[in-house]
Amino acid sequence: MAENMQKENSKATKLLQQLLFLLGVVVLWQLLYFVGVDVLDIWKPYAMPSPAGVWKSLLRLVESGTLFAAIGNSLLRGMIGFLISVTAGVLLGFLMERFPFLHQNMRPFVMGIQTLPSVCWVPFSILWFGLSEQAIIFVVVMGSAFSIAIATDNAIHHVPPLYKKAALTMGATQQQIYRKVILHACLPELVSGLKQGWSFAWRALMSGEVMTTCIGLGQTLITGRNLADINQVMLVMIIIVLVGILIDQIFFRSLERRIYKKRGLA
Repeated sequence: MAENMQKENSKATKLLQQLLFLLGVVVLWQLLYFVGVDVLDIWKPYAMPSPAGVWKSLLRLVESGTLFAAIGNSLLRGMIGFLISVTAGVLLGFLMERFPFLHQNMRPFVMGIQTLPSVCWVPFSILWFGLSEQAIIFVVVMGSAFSIAIATDNAIHHVPPLYKKAALTMGATQQQIYRKVILHACLPELVSGLKQGWSFAWRALMSGEVMTTCIGLGQTLITGRNLADINQVMLVMIIIVLVGILIDQIFFRSLERRIYKKRGLA
């Protein structure tokens, strides 16, 4: 009981420290804006965002309903693209690990494609799908599927061979080895790879959304740029970061804790 209370107090202390740190950053940011724009006239007001200006943009977009619609649409597109990426990436990674020919010849090709910025796929998506939802999802898939494939290949490859040998000596078939041994052994590293794949998918989503008129965070950001509203641009950037952090904390971190706890590592 005392140990649980101590853990809860420790979490509350860390949360308070984080909130105070963020508050300090906002205060410093507003002070920098005041000195640089109002006092020394180093920057023009339209070129330098401020916390007060970002807050006004937040209220305006919330009142119009644009912000919630943009977040909802972006999350939906991101989730769809990420699920397709997971399916394709895990399958491709499994095939590369299962067949030495593919591992030797396809892995360098996959790693090379993964180094391409997501924006490189935008011309293909426009030519093949037009300015549509499918074009955005295509960019998301191409931006994250290969990362997940590499992570899957690495996760399976790093399973200690002793596990497989022990399963073989107990009469396990190849199917049982993959389903009951390798899958469970590679799960922690695989989840870490999926988390990285989500970050690639979320980043690729923004590259895809800026090219269309579909409501989303990327389109809202471009609208702010077109209107020379630097505060709206900054607001959308902050929202993109916050949504990424929330997805990581709510889904991936909790999944990692469950996996490690089940294995007695947490």
